[in-house]
Amino acid sequence: MGTDVISVVAIGSFSPLGDNPSDVWAQYQSGKTLLTELTAIDSKTFGGVLPAMLSEKAERLRRSNPHYKNLDKSVLYAILASRAALSQAGWDNAVNVGVNIGSSRGATDLFEQYHSQYLETGKAAVQASPGTTLGNIASWVAQDIKSSGPEISHSITCSTALHAVLNGVAWLKSGMAERFLVGGSEAPLTGFTIAQMRAMKIYSYVTNEFPCRALDLEKELNTMVLGEGAAVACLESGYKENALAYIRGIGYATEVISHGASLSANGDCLQTSMRMALGAISATDIDAVVMHAPGTVKGDLAEYNAVKAIFGNNIPLLTTNKWKIGHTFGASGMLSLEMAVYMLEHNTFIPSPFYEAVQNRELKNILINAVGFGGNAVSILISKTPQ
Repeated sequence: MGTDVISVVAIGSFSPLGDNPSDVWAQYQSGKTLLTELTAIDSKTFGGVLPAMLSEKAERLRRSNPHYKNLDKSVLYAILASRAALSQAGWDNAVNVGVNIGSSRGATDLFEQYHSQYLETGKAAVQASPGTTLGNIASWVAQDIKSSGPEISHSITCSTALHAVLNGVAWLKSGMAERFLVGGSEAPLTGFTIAQMRAMKIYSYVTNEFPCRALDLEKELNTMVLGEGAAVACLESGYKENALAYIRGIGYATEVISHGASLSANGDCLQTSMRMALGAISATDIDAVVMHAPGTVKGDLAEYNAVKAIFGNNIPLLTTNKWKIGHTFGASGMLSLEMAVYMLEHNTFIPSPFYEAVQNRELKNILINAVGFGGNAVSILISKTPQ
C-alpha cells in the first residue's frame, strides 16, 4: 500500500553552482551572479555556463564509455547528477528505482549539429535519431544506474522537473514503487535556442553586474537569461530518518492562454497550483516561496500578483535563483527545490538582490513554483517535518 509521507532523501545537481552540496551552498552565500558572456555567440549575450571543471567532467564521462560517445550534453549532465544523488541517498542497489527525468528542449546541441549536417549534405547521421529523442535522458540514466524499474521522459516546458516530482509522488503514493529518481536536465546555450528567445523579445540585453533581474518588479525591460545544468531528487515512500525534507503538498493547474507563451496577469494557474499544494495548511505557516520568476516583466509580475492573491497581507519571504544561474528551462524547478532544501537545512534565507526580504523566523515550510509555456504551473510544498 502507498503512504502519504514522501521523503526527499537526496538531491544531486550539476550546474553553474557546482556539483556537490558544499560548493552549491557556498555559491548561494555569495551575492554575485554566475552569469557570464557567451563569446561564441556575441559579447552582448550572457548565460549560466558550467565551470570549466564540470564541463571537463562531462567530457570525461563521454570518453569513459563507447556508448556515451554520441550522447547530448543534457544526457551527460543528467547521468552525473543522478550518480551524485544515488550516492548521497545510499541507494547501492538501484534495480527497482523508477526514473522520471525530463527536459524542455532536449538534445539542443546535437539536434542543431545534425540538422546543419543534413542541410549541407542532404543526409542524416546514423546516430541522429536515437541521439535526439526525448526519451534519451531517462533511458540512459536508467542504463547507467542499472535500473529495471519504470523510466519516464517528458517535456512540459519550464515546469518539467516539478512535473517529474508529481509523477514520482503519484507512483509512490499508489504503492506501485518505493523509490523514484525525479528531475530535469537542460543544455540550451546554443545559437538557435537563444535566437528563439530573442525572437520573442524576452532575452536580456543587459550587460552590467546583473544581466538577469529576476524578481525586480520595477524593471521595464525583459531580462531572461538561459543557463545549463541538471538536478534530480531521490524520493522514498514513508518517513525516513535521513530525509533532507518532506513533501507536504503538491499542486498543479493549466489555464486558458491567448498565445503559446502567454500567462494571465494575475497568474491564475499559479494561484490554483499554490492553493492545491497548501491544502489544509494555513497560508500563514508558509515561511518562504521560491519563485519561478524568469526575469521577464510580465512573468515576474504575474507570479507576484498570484502570491498576493494567495497570501494577502502576510506575504512570505520571496526569492529566486535565476538572477544567479539563469533559467535552466526543464531543470529549473528542481534547482529551485534544491535551493529550498538547503534553506531548510541551514535555516538561512537566500535573498534576491532585487527584492527586499529579511528573515525573522525559523524556516520550516517552503513553497516552490514553476510555470511554463502552455499556461501550466506546478507548486511543491516541502517541510522540515512530515506533518
